[in-house]
Amino acid sequence: MNGDKTERISQESECRNESASCILESASAVARGVLEEIKALAGTTACKSVQLVRLKKWAQEHGCWYSDCSVLGEFFDRGSENETYISHDQTEIVKLNDFRYSDDNITSFFERIKAHNVYFDACSYRMIGFGENREGKVCAILIQPYIAEARLATMQEVHDEFIRLGFRPEDNGEYYTNGQHDILKSAHRNREFVY
Repeated sequence: MNGDKTERISQESECRNESASCILESASAVARGVLEEIKALAGTTACKSVQLVRLKKWAQEHGCWYSDCSVLGEFFDRGSENETYISHDQTEIVKLNDFRYSDDNITSFFERIKAHNVYFDACSYRMIGFGENREGKVCAILIQPYIAEARLATMQEVHDEFIRLGFRPEDNGEYYTNGQHDILKSAHRNREFVY
């Protein structure tokens, strides 16, 4: 992200006829289409609720709607934006993301997932569809490998990893940037890296 502009990272080359890989790109296109329609009709970008309704319908029509999330695994924990499950074979973590951090539209959510996958391919997300969490909110269903012996990274390890990836601290350490994407300090504090 650069100021008000967000650069799209295409995953078309990654689709390779794998439906799970294409779900992210297709869902992103549905959300982007809704955003463009609402902007043209109403002159606003506030369209999150319409995007969620359309994505639910799209997921149901394309066989990637999960009406029973218990098939994904056993409930594990609830974070700030994700309800997490551990797969039945305990090899994957399943996250139901409720788009809590997407203010008035969810288009940027898909771009953040794509960017995450570019920089952190060892723990990349695979989007398998949509469902409702325990609160009844429409969620994106994302899967990552389960890392059994993980520990939270230290702040220094996180800093070093950002530097290794070509990011630099800006604004007195409030965020990291590589000129194309910004990572806020809040993500740095969460220490999403595991070792």
